[in-house]
Amino acid sequence: MSDWSRRASEPELLDDQLPEREVLASLADLRFVNRRLGGWRSLRRTVLPLVSGAERPRLLDVGSGSAELPALLQRAWPGLRAVGLDRKLLHLRAGPSDVARVAADVHALPFAPGSFDVVTASLFLHHFDGDAAVSLLRELFALARRALVVSDLRRARVPYYFGRAFFPLLFRSRVSVHDGLVSIRRAFTRAELVDAFARAGIPRVAVRREFPYRLVAVALK
Repeated sequence: MSDWSRRASEPELLDDQLPEREVLASLADLRFVNRRLGGWRSLRRTVLPLVSGAERPRLLDVGSGSAELPALLQRAWPGLRAVGLDRKLLHLRAGPSDVARVAADVHALPFAPGSFDVVTASLFLHHFDGDAAVSLLRELFALARRALVVSDLRRARVPYYFGRAFFPLLFRSRVSVHDGLVSIRRAFTRAELVDAFARAGIPRVAVRREFPYRLVAVALK
């Protein structure tokens, strides 16, 4: 990719119809990414203070894949009731059984405004372009009583070229190798993410960089 000033728009393979074997292998790679490359630790540090003090707190994780992250958060905070939402039932079936899972389209969420204390979206927002990303932020923020947390990649040359060299060694699935590189090219810069929240009319948001190349945005009510 020669022009890093613009987000890529090509689709990821996991968003299409794939053989079940390839889907499950790619989901396993995503769980590895979350556990070993900073996603889980970052989300835990961010979310747990937000549910502290809430009576029977509720959390929704959208674009949840196999719903491992909400399951881990639920185990880390006794009393937390977490829900993982993904549009593909196969993805949800591949994950832990000790967390509630809902198969639904993010554009037709089956929840009323303010249904959850915290709403999270991890490695999900970069799947949406322009106005669609802005609209999604607005919809997710409306579901939260306390905060919306977005954790995603940060677009940059270093992680892309790292991925080209090492993703084939780290991942078991060819889908993960392809989608990992596309995800980096589709990712936001910090300025772009700040702008997306502003366009969504969400004023109280802090966007920070996290190691190695992550962005974490916390939008408070």
